[in-house]
Amino acid sequence: MKPLKIGITGVRGIVGQAFTPELACEFAQAFGTYLDGGRILVCRDTRPSGPMVHAAVCAGLLAAGCEVIDLDICPTPSMQLALKWLGGDGGIAITAGHNPAQWNALKFVRADGLYLNSTQAEELLDIYHQGEFLKTTWDKIKTGIERENVIEHHIEILRAAFDIEAIRSKRMTVAVDCCNGGCALLIPRWLEELGCEVLALNDDPSAPFPHSPEPKPETMAQLRAVVKAGRADIGFAHDADGERLGIVTELGEPLSEELSLPIAAEIRWQQRSGPIVTNVSTGSTIDQLAARYGATVVRTPVGQPYISEAIIEHEAILGGEGSGGIAVPEVHPTHDSAAAIGLILERLAGSDLKISDLATQLPQVTMVKYNIEVEPNRLYSLLQSFRLLVEREKLDHDLTDGVKVSLPDGWVHARASNTESMIRLIVEAKDPKRAQDLLDWARDRIRK
Repeated sequence: MKPLKIGITGVRGIVGQAFTPELACEFAQAFGTYLDGGRILVCRDTRPSGPMVHAAVCAGLLAAGCEVIDLDICPTPSMQLALKWLGGDGGIAITAGHNPAQWNALKFVRADGLYLNSTQAEELLDIYHQGEFLKTTWDKIKTGIERENVIEHHIEILRAAFDIEAIRSKRMTVAVDCCNGGCALLIPRWLEELGCEVLALNDDPSAPFPHSPEPKPETMAQLRAVVKAGRADIGFAHDADGERLGIVTELGEPLSEELSLPIAAEIRWQQRSGPIVTNVSTGSTIDQLAARYGATVVRTPVGQPYISEAIIEHEAILGGEGSGGIAVPEVHPTHDSAAAIGLILERLAGSDLKISDLATQLPQVTMVKYNIEVEPNRLYSLLQSFRLLVEREKLDHDLTDGVKVSLPDGWVHARASNTESMIRLIVEAKDPKRAQDLLDWARDRIRK
């Protein structure tokens, strides 16, 4: 099986199998055609295939008559924020985010810094499949590529969104694992701007990923050790392109990626009232918090484009997903781990609370996640069969994204992954045994 995922999150796959330089070049040319040429920003993360894919993308854009602005290695949110500043018509982020190093991807961004929505992504895909691309003539091809560094611009926007002086006065010690990704160029610099003593590890963009770039408790062993040895106030873990955030408490305890958003949500609701946006896979902790504050939670399908559009539509005060992605609208309505750090440190600076206090004050539930690898041609038929079984058993269910089954003591969500060829199962219940029982129940029915 040579998986290639094409959808609302762009196009991604394993390099040297389904994801090839020809594919990258043609998708870039299709994007240039979709925008009718124009000024396009390009950035990448640090995975080994980055330079090869970058060259292919630039070739495709130039062939379509585009002006290319090369941002080199930087977090995707830095590129998104730079679009308005640099007058870009769109952007391409060359990054597979949380996926392992053998993967790479192209993520397409509009002039306003948001990812293409589902309708726009379908239009781009139609252009790609038709294969009728803009082809500029030999005498009109741009003969140079402009290069820009956008890290300082990102920090300027962050600086304006938070109480910098309050954070500086606290003089916190912060450990950070950049996974040798794009955040290595931003996060230590941002923390220094906040007056923190920075204990940085895996902050070399020229080195390979030291572990999976998905910021989950299983990948935080090094960070935990540094937090404890350095007596840090908090530890932060990042994915490869600066969208997802994991947290280690001052006690050296790694928190589930599901808790990053609820922590940010409680901070936010203590500051002001308003709705918070998340997806249908995110746990019920945030709903229980909303009940505390008399607030509302807006649920969307899984995928950052849905989150961003709902933040704007509902004038939300925060958005994010259970994967660790958090969007702070004052910075930008897109996932940005640097903005999430600013929000959390501002709260710690303004109180005597520790990050472990914020975590223990959250409602407690048990969540289990399980992935079922499936051949691409069977994925949706298996989900349809599961849906029919659920309907036959007359269970309460939601079809916003996949099939989410609500039960008196928990819920089960089965959906197709946006990034890999698998069915993602997420289960929540009050206690671990019931969560495991619900997972077994769902697996049995999907296998049938």
